[in-house]
Amino acid sequence: MNFTRRDFGRLALAAAPAASLLAAKPDSKWGGVQVGINAPYSFQRMSGTADKILEYMTQLNLSATELRLQPVEAYFNAPGVYASANDNPGRGAATAGGARGGSGRGGGGAARGGSGRGGGGGRAPLTPEQQAAAEALSKWRLSLSMDKIKDFRKKFEDAGVLIQILKVDNFNSFSDDVTDYFFTVAKNLGCHALSTEGNLNDVKRLGSFADKHKMMIGYHGHTAGAGGEAFGAPENWEKAMEVSKYNGINLDLGHFLVGQQTSPIPFMTKYHDHITHVHVKDRKLTGATVPFGQGDVPITEVLQLMKKNKWKFQATIEYEYQTPAGSDVLTELGKCVEYCRKALA
Repeated sequence: MNFTRRDFGRLALAAAPAASLLAAKPDSKWGGVQVGINAPYSFQRMSGTADKILEYMTQLNLSATELRLQPVEAYFNAPGVYASANDNPGRGAATAGGARGGSGRGGGGAARGGSGRGGGGGRAPLTPEQQAAAEALSKWRLSLSMDKIKDFRKKFEDAGVLIQILKVDNFNSFSDDVTDYFFTVAKNLGCHALSTEGNLNDVKRLGSFADKHKMMIGYHGHTAGAGGEAFGAPENWEKAMEVSKYNGINLDLGHFLVGQQTSPIPFMTKYHDHITHVHVKDRKLTGATVPFGQGDVPITEVLQLMKKNKWKFQATIEYEYQTPAGSDVLTELGKCVEYCRKALA
């Protein structure tokens, strides 16, 4: 598919008159499959504020997202929380948003500690300053009115965007009250699931909260994990699901392919009832992340299978390949969106 930056600009201009109509909203549900995006993570090196996310998604015609917690809390000026690392004027400094101060993935993160649970997981203890900041954030969270969260949901839905999954970093490092808060926020945003990275030490406790709130947690699988604890090993998802029926799978198609050196489709077919969403990216079997259609991930086959079987979980675009010289992130994401649309035609 020849889709250039100039083409993308022409499409945006052509869409402008329609965008001026009150009824014009993004729509990326094709063939019954809801295509979305991991935000703001996929908007690499760009602002990740709520308003910017809606601007990008409208331009890309994307109507659903797996949204990280940071833009939600930053919108309401949570202490020490930034929508993304790119919105943090002190990037690299420790903040209440996380001991790493907003790394590329954490984006200003959900505060580690801040919870009375301690650091855990082999992390360095918080400094007194970090602990004080984390406690301030915890107090802020527990005082936040859910009416504000409902207003945030309305802002997105009025723009035509569904928040279907809420991503929480370091999910198992918080107090019981704050853990309940995450589930309550997700419900009020209209989510059907939360997502997180984690290990087998997390799933019993988090599964008990998922049971309590009757809401799925999708554990994200990477290519590999130290000690076999990360969900790069498919059998660890099976162990998690044995603990709680609300422990589920955030199946990353690229990581699965490289980690297992095989197609994710058989695993996906077997456990589709437990999948909260799939991360859509393309990679070579050798591990390189590449533009959609240039790797070995069976993206089209996965999307067609979702269409055929009427599976309702989101196909979540996750942008990770290097932006080519002369292009930009939104142009490349436009290609990813168009690839998915054509795959579902």
